[in-house]
Amino acid sequence: MIISKENRRTIYTALFQEGVLVAPKNFEIKHPNLDVPNLEVVKAMQSLTSKGFVHTRFSWQWYYYVLTDEGLEYLREYLHLPSEIVPATHKRPARPQRAVVGDREGFRGNRGGDREYRRRGDFEKKGDAPSGGFRPRFGRQE
Repeated sequence: MIISKENRRTIYTALFQEGVLVAPKNFEIKHPNLDVPNLEVVKAMQSLTSKGFVHTRFSWQWYYYVLTDEGLEYLREYLHLPSEIVPATHKRPARPQRAVVGDREGFRGNRGGDREYRRRGDFEKKGDAPSGGFRPRFGRQE
């Protein structure tokens, strides 16, 4: 299928930015996120799939396309991008800051507070079931 350079560039840019692309299986509409006919998106992705640059999944009438490493290199070359620029799916998420190891409350939170009774020797907490003489009865109560 003949796709204009402008539309092909739009499709490839969107795929490179996110690393993934979705398209509904409706060839008569415009793509929901791009200003390109959906048929052109599906056919461009079909072409990249046949070259091994994209993995395709189909579920619930939607196509899901995931960029491979070879596809990443191909799109970098096609879009004339430097190697420092990577898709959003290839970026590592920012790690949350860890607490100082010596700070027990910051490291484990306040989880140890409810277990203090075990360390003190008070093995019977207030509000527990009575120990010893508790005998449940089943059946008719009078």
